Amino acid sequence: MQWQGRSVRRLTGGRNHPAVGRRRYQRGRAPAETHIGENRNRSVRVHGGERKVRALRANFASVSNPASGETKKVAIQNVEENPADINYVRRNLLTKGAIIRTELGRARIMSRPGQDGVVNAVLIE
Repeated sequence: MQWQGRSVRRLTGGRNHPAVGRRRYQRGRAPAETHIGENRNRSVRVHGGERKVRALRANFASVSNPASGETKKVAIQNVEENPADINYVRRNLLTKGAIIRTELGRARIMSRPGQDGVVNAVLIE
């Protein structure tokens, strides 16, 4: 678990003495780190009782062509670029903003697979 509350240190480097301790609602979760592979989703209960679907693996993307305005479900071949982290390209991790190679050409992922559970992309070539 990751704690997402205030830091023990101040911006100046001095120690912060909190009046209250850590709270359950300040906990975070590990990132989903969606890979290319056979579809695998996980449902997570979030604050307020709602459900959030996390894509752990995905092998298809809904790619839309802005020129023609049509959307097709195509297979993901590999990750070519990722501005978030250069190591995500080696590991074939799917994140928002990543550029993937598909059957239709190169596409940029516009959705958040670890938050939405789907991979939506837009053709860039």
